Amino acid sequence: MTDYDVLIVGYGPTGMVAAALLGRRGHRVGVIERHAGLYNLPRAATFDDDTMRLFQKLGVAESVSKETRAQETYDWVNADGEVLIRNEFARVGRSGWPEFSMMFQPDVERELDALCRRTPAIDIMQGRTLTRFAQVDGSVEAAVRSPDGQIATLTARYLIGCDGGNSTVQRGLGVEMDDYGFQEPWLVCDFRLKREVSLPMAQQYGDPDQPTSIVSIGLRHHRFSFMLDADLPAVDEVQADDVWRRVSRWISHDDAELIRVAPYMFRSTVARTWRSGRVLLAGDAAHQMPPFLGQGMCSGIRDAHNLTWKLSLILAGTGDDGLLGTYAEERSAHVRVIVEKAVALGRVQTVRDKDAARRRDQEMMRRRDSGERPEGFRFPGYPSGFLAPPSAQDLARGQLLPQAMVTLATGEEKRFDDVAGGGWVLLLRNSDWVREIAPDDLSAWRALGAELVVLGSADGHLADGRVVVDSQGTYADWFDRLRCGAAVVRPDWYVYGSAASSGALRRLLTSQLQALRPPSFV
Repeated sequence: MTDYDVLIVGYGPTGMVAAALLGRRGHRVGVIERHAGLYNLPRAATFDDDTMRLFQKLGVAESVSKETRAQETYDWVNADGEVLIRNEFARVGRSGWPEFSMMFQPDVERELDALCRRTPAIDIMQGRTLTRFAQVDGSVEAAVRSPDGQIATLTARYLIGCDGGNSTVQRGLGVEMDDYGFQEPWLVCDFRLKREVSLPMAQQYGDPDQPTSIVSIGLRHHRFSFMLDADLPAVDEVQADDVWRRVSRWISHDDAELIRVAPYMFRSTVARTWRSGRVLLAGDAAHQMPPFLGQGMCSGIRDAHNLTWKLSLILAGTGDDGLLGTYAEERSAHVRVIVEKAVALGRVQTVRDKDAARRRDQEMMRRRDSGERPEGFRFPGYPSGFLAPPSAQDLARGQLLPQAMVTLATGEEKRFDDVAGGGWVLLLRNSDWVREIAPDDLSAWRALGAELVVLGSADGHLADGRVVVDSQGTYADWFDRLRCGAAVVRPDWYVYGSAASSGALRRLLTSQLQALRPPSFV
């Protein structure tokens, strides 16, 4: 017997989320982290509504939201401070939370850390360093060095490298990276505010002399980032006086305390291989991206969500190892779209040639003055992977199911996921189709720990599932737009497949159950 079901290397947000998702399912999780404690300095500045939806799943969304600021606009301005583009974000996004929230990352990590420590199945080993690993006889052996220099060997059925851009696991696998050729040196300067100060909440300065980014990082902190002209200096070469000179246009010593200065080279890379046998990569170990979409941490958390529900099925004996082949297939394609968009935005924002910057500004002003609104970035779905067989009639396949408020028979309003649970969901537009589901299929569906949810009236009742009122019309609109009446939804909220008739639903359930091959179905 192995020491752990899963050994996770790295205890940043990706590793924490992976540990929490697996641990809450009762899987034995070991976490190796080289730092003796939490990092306690911010890196990421923002996360999206999909990420908050995941925090909701883990039961920490309300506590996290108390320390975040919902961001409603994101301005691109020229060197004179004139707004060229104003991007507007929804107070309630497709996943039921603010489309973007600004955070002080240590606050979020403390909540995730507390959750992991409350979970008996998780063993957190801080101050430990992975020195080597090998796959032996259907398991992974990892050599781990403790602070006193002692080496211990730990075994696990699977190992996940969540250990950042300088990943030991990535190097150990010899993984090559696809480089999109966009990297720039920046100086990141974080401040703790002493008093209320009128500052831009999210702004990109397209100043060819000094491209600059200013963002709120939570309720009491602010970040100023400056593109550098030369190679990255060492941290101890950065002078505080130079930092204060750079920010003097906005704040002074009376306003804020400088808490972190980090020379930073952002990169644009994606791993060519995300898995080798029982060893997998997630987060920055698998991809790095420019910060212009605020998707670095979010993408790592999506990795963890995608990977852990598949691992959980395998560990429980409900799915086979082939599921893991779809992890990289889905996540790599998704991440590459985001990296490419972040690179495109970054190239626009960091123009250094003054004539080119002037032409850029004029074109943006033309669009602004003509009333043209910037098109929001559309996060992609999954075109392939663990999905139903492709069908021209199945428009929902691979798309994210939105989350909205629904009403229960008691009159209580809840977010959809809180009703549907954290696993597989069969969502039906009405109860008529329930009679069309074969009893054996329904039993096999239940064996997955899945939930049946039907849209209905306040007095509706269903013996084998939950009836909810689509009080905001979100799901009726969704069914109309995608021309279906039923959807099989995966634990990460992506639609396995949809059906427009009861016959198509029967075929859909058969497809899904055969693909997973649960014991009660085989």
